[in-house]
Amino acid sequence: MSSHARGTVTDTRYAPVPSVHYELVPARRLTLETVASRTGLHPELIRRFVALGLVDAERDHAGRLVFAPGAPAALGRVERLHTGLCLNYASIGLVLDLLDRISLLEAALRRGGARSEEPPWT
Repeated sequence: MSSHARGTVTDTRYAPVPSVHYELVPARRLTLETVASRTGLHPELIRRFVALGLVDAERDHAGRLVFAPGAPAALGRVERLHTGLCLNYASIGLVLDLLDRISLLEAALRRGGARSEEPPWT
C-alpha cells in the first residue's frame, strides 16, 4: 500500500503477469531430404510413414515436413520390424505401441523398486 501527498491510501496490488518462456536455442529440426539421406529411404516412403503415424513430423511455416533429431532412429526401427519380422506397415504401428507400453511398464517397475533377474528385452 502506498500513500499519496493528500494522505489517501491506495492499493498497489497488481494482477499476476503470465510468465513467458523463450527458448535460447531453437529446437533442431531435420528436413525431409536430410532424413531421407540419413536413412536411405525414399522421401515418398517417409511421407507414407508419417501418414500412417509410424513416425512423428510437424510442418514448418512453408508447409514442409520437419522431423525431430530422433526421426532417423525411429525410421530405422520401423524398417527393422518390416524386414526382420516381415510385418506390414499397418501392423508395425500396433507393435510400436505395444513396445512403448512395455517400456513404460518396465520403467514403472524400476521406479517402484521391483527388480527382475532378466534384462529388459525391448
